[in-house]
Amino acid sequence: MLNLYQEVCRSCSKLITQRYSTSFTLGIRMFQKKYQEPIYNLYGFVRFADEIVDTFHDQDKALLLEEFKKDTWLAIDRKLSLNPVLQSFQEVVNQYGIEKELIEAFLKSMEMDLHHQDYQQDLYEEYIYGSAEVVGLMCLRVFCEGDDEMYQALKKPACKLGSAFQKVNFLRDMKSDFDIRERVYFPGIDFLSFNEAQKKAIEADIKADFDEAYEGIKRLPKGARFGVYLAYIYYLKLLNKIARTPASEITKRRLRVHDSRKAYLLLSSAVRHQFNLI
Repeated sequence: MLNLYQEVCRSCSKLITQRYSTSFTLGIRMFQKKYQEPIYNLYGFVRFADEIVDTFHDQDKALLLEEFKKDTWLAIDRKLSLNPVLQSFQEVVNQYGIEKELIEAFLKSMEMDLHHQDYQQDLYEEYIYGSAEVVGLMCLRVFCEGDDEMYQALKKPACKLGSAFQKVNFLRDMKSDFDIRERVYFPGIDFLSFNEAQKKAIEADIKADFDEAYEGIKRLPKGARFGVYLAYIYYLKLLNKIARTPASEITKRRLRVHDSRKAYLLLSSAVRHQFNLI
């Protein structure tokens, strides 16, 4: 019966991923089978933590997050939780030796969202590290399967990829972040006067992150490479779409890559992967 319980918990994290992010679900499905379940389990955890600070506006978010943090550490230490998301998360943490420091940094970034509406450079960098880069490092621990030499060699590009993804999200979600959460992540940016020069500077910074991340993607284990590359291509196309959109429009609507375009990206990426062009 314990196996059945564990299977149900893992299924919950997979369902969360599928319902919240079709893009990441598509990328995960391209992983070798052994990587899929652990990455679903990681995503379920980070998605629900993010929900606490972004969604439950009629609740005491600080209290909810504190309870979630306590339950997280208890689940990891006990190697068991009656919360299905934390049960599946602790399995990955304990199996792959994911460092406590990475989890602490992630939870700290979630807490920062409760207290900061404007991010100066130091907070901006700290937030991106905790909210995105460490998630990439958690995934990298799974991909490396205990090979610490590989992990250390790929840490920096993994961080750059997480950073690029998060910054693209910040640009794409500028309107909702400001309208709903009264939040602007980019340092020194006034949402109401956001202009082309500021937008181009942000895009150049993101492109530099992507370029460094790509060099790491090419050195990932083959069973993980295609899925990560697909996510990279999707976000790169989203950045290109943002680059073609005036700054005045970015503050008015949320951009996305349509499903037909995603299908094309999958096909073209598969061809590149098949012929070892990644």
